[in-house]
Amino acid sequence: MIEVLFFAGLREALATDRLEVAAEPGLTAEELLAQLADRGGAWQQALAGDRPVMVAINEELVSATALLTDGDTVAFFPPVTGG
Repeated sequence: MIEVLFFAGLREALATDRLEVAAEPGLTAEELLAQLADRGGAWQQALAGDRPVMVAINEELVSATALLTDGDTVAFFPPVTGG
């Protein structure tokens, strides 16, 4: 299983902070994001490809093409802005 965490605006938009998904061989973070967006509704709006989303696997920032493996924790969050 892969634990999926959502932070900041994503957590609010999806009304959840975590879920678990089955680990699939060769699954990337980008593909997982697309699978979640395919749920439609708020999921599509929050996770659609035109919205920037940052990814961390096991607390390390990675590119969206990073591979996921069984036991990973993947976090999705919007880019942080500062001022």
